[in-house]
Amino acid sequence: MDKIEFRIAFGKKVEECRKKLGLSYRQLAQKCDVDHSNISKIEKGEVDVRISTIQELAKGLEVHPQELFDFEMDQKSE
Repeated sequence: MDKIEFRIAFGKKVEECRKKLGLSYRQLAQKCDVDHSNISKIEKGEVDVRISTIQELAKGLEVHPQELFDFEMDQKSE
């Protein structure tokens, strides 16, 4: 799994948690200190995420930050 694939997998996990709570981008943004447009970019894997942003996302999603990394990592030999 390369860096881009990792960001995409992380973003999908954020999206899954957000949808589980029934939140829009804007609603999640109101619950944490992350702009709604950045949440969209994070979910698409378009941006690198700072540790402070992960903390804010976890707070807004009402999960432990560790849960945002609970996804399968494809092990590819290259």
